[in-house]
Amino acid sequence: MKINTTRFGELEVDNSDIITFKDGLLGFEQLTKFFIVDPGDQTLILWIQSVDDASTAFPIIEPKIFKPDYSVKLLPAELTSLSLENLNEASIYTILTIPQVVTNMSANMKAPIVINNKTKVARQIVLQDSKLEVKYEMYTELKRYIVAYTSDDSVRTNVKLDNTATEATAQTQEQAPKTNPNQNAEA
Repeated sequence: MKINTTRFGELEVDNSDIITFKDGLLGFEQLTKFFIVDPGDQTLILWIQSVDDASTAFPIIEPKIFKPDYSVKLLPAELTSLSLENLNEASIYTILTIPQVVTNMSANMKAPIVINNKTKVARQIVLQDSKLEVKYEMYTELKRYIVAYTSDDSVRTNVKLDNTATEATAQTQEQAPKTNPNQNAEA
């Protein structure tokens, strides 16, 4: 199916790539259908894009990339709500906040997104661990990992950006002033 987005233009998305959040995301409970976009920019940052609201997309990342010891412990009821017996069949992402000063980027470690890889059912779950931060500053760790990283991005997502949309975005970014308030991404 074709889905229009304000950030990525028109994208072709397979129905099997649609992720369903029964309860929506925190603060966006009315939006329940999303898909993951890999912009292919070598930052390892993906985007979770709403199917129903073209302007709603959040930057996300696998927290193990910048914090290898990060672990998610779900209660039995939380696992059941995702039809999971354990987290081996799940993908875990954290939502990023990317302010104007990119070095102040942070990840919400307290409320990760957990996706059942088989059913594509997901939840953003607030973890009980009081040591986890909502705004974990992780730019330095991410930069360190990116410098040493090589990957085949095609295995991370099936959604491909159209070259014309990518070129249009690049042209728009070149023409945009450096202090564009639309570059803030918060979750």
